Amino acid sequence: MSYQPTGKHLIAGDWIAGDKTFKSEPAHGEAHDFSVGTPDMVNKACEAAEEAFWTYGYTSREERAKFLEAIADEMEARADQITEIGTSETGLPEARLQGERGRTTGQLRLFASHIRDGKYLDVRHDKALPDREPLPRPDLKMVQRPIGPVAVFGASNFPLAFSTAGGDTAAALAAGCPVVVKGHSAHPGTGEIVAEAIAAAIKSCGMPAGVFSLIQGGNREVGQTLVQHPLIKAVGFTGSLGGGRALYDLCAQRPEPIPFFGELGSVNPMFLLPHAAKARGADIGKGWAGSLTMGAGQFCTNPGIAVVESGPEGDAFVEAAAAALKEVGPQVMLTDGIAEAYKKGKSRFDGRNAVEPVLANDDEGRHASPNLYQTNAENYLQDHALGEEVFGPLGLVVRVSGPEEMSNLAKGFEGQLTATLHMDEGDTEQAKALLPILERKAGRILVNGFPTGVEVADAMVHGGPYPASTNFGATSVGTLSIRRFLRPVCYQNMPDAVLPGDLADA
Repeated sequence: MSYQPTGKHLIAGDWIAGDKTFKSEPAHGEAHDFSVGTPDMVNKACEAAEEAFWTYGYTSREERAKFLEAIADEMEARADQITEIGTSETGLPEARLQGERGRTTGQLRLFASHIRDGKYLDVRHDKALPDREPLPRPDLKMVQRPIGPVAVFGASNFPLAFSTAGGDTAAALAAGCPVVVKGHSAHPGTGEIVAEAIAAAIKSCGMPAGVFSLIQGGNREVGQTLVQHPLIKAVGFTGSLGGGRALYDLCAQRPEPIPFFGELGSVNPMFLLPHAAKARGADIGKGWAGSLTMGAGQFCTNPGIAVVESGPEGDAFVEAAAAALKEVGPQVMLTDGIAEAYKKGKSRFDGRNAVEPVLANDDEGRHASPNLYQTNAENYLQDHALGEEVFGPLGLVVRVSGPEEMSNLAKGFEGQLTATLHMDEGDTEQAKALLPILERKAGRILVNGFPTGVEVADAMVHGGPYPASTNFGATSVGTLSIRRFLRPVCYQNMPDAVLPGDLADA
């Protein structure tokens, strides 16, 4: 049976509608009306989250682990309906939605296992030294504690993995923080059915109703009110540089500034070193084309720039990439607005000095076709606009004269989520020279692969220096993401009977 959304907000266990509505804009299928969020709804959700924190923030790790697993179970129980409405709203294929649902439920279960282990709490104990001279040392114990209610903004390009239940929400709930989600207007029905799953888990696990609320979009005032609400203690965001920077500034301007964990954008440069380019440049070009166009290029790790030396090996790489891109037809974008932004981003390259179009396509409506351009390192470094992310299947090849210019170009890149080295054994010394530069530029460095796709694992880092993200010391993917919503508290000479449960046996 098809899922029919109510169009309501979930606030502290109650489904609530407002006076105004907005209509969804699905890629195909039926459009639905959804209630527009209001500042009053934000206030109710935040107050409920604060009240819930006094209970949820002091639950045991086992209780929270079971809650995360229950959310995963409830999502799987709605699997077919989630896929159906998700594909309708976004235009993404069924296999992609099924995979993304599995990624989301897998993340929830991984986080449950991780918090059961307890190592993430970084418990430390300095025993008392009463006889130490010249001064005795008190007994000191430290543990990470949850910070309070967290606001999360749903992402346009990941209706499941980075929206209602996944990503920042899963991390905050694992940490012990209630969550208020501002749903993304690109997929409000998908957000609603996932919120239903979370509500069912809240009920079955006996959690406080205010531990999770979903307020649909339709009004920018909702987002602004949410990040400025005095009860919100941190914000998680995945989206555009412009929108994220505006919210980041609002967080900083509050009477009590709070951390804004924003993942904002990246061009994810690839560096083809000479021996690899000579041995398999054409194969790398074909692989790049596949990564560049996967999901119509609507991934934050889309490798938008390839750096290769001038000469026949670089030519072979470019020719192979262009030939593979020609075989890719127009793809449906997530929203009309994203499709329009892609066309606008492409226009920055057309007619630009020293930028050569290798493959140029024009599209109508909500579709996007691949585009490929080429320039040199000198021109790239002088033209800041060439380094700005174009969200979609657009690639830029930057030609360099040799290792020295490649290193200088690498130093000129802004902060990135990823950087990739394509190398063979003969490229080892050049790779070693580049690595210190890339470590300062990116949160994840790959060798002989493509960055599209982010594994949810203990060692994963999905973040990087600004503008890739607003907090270079954090990641929004992997178990380390939980740490963003914790802060260290030290207990001095505290009796065991009073200590938090996680410290009592330290």
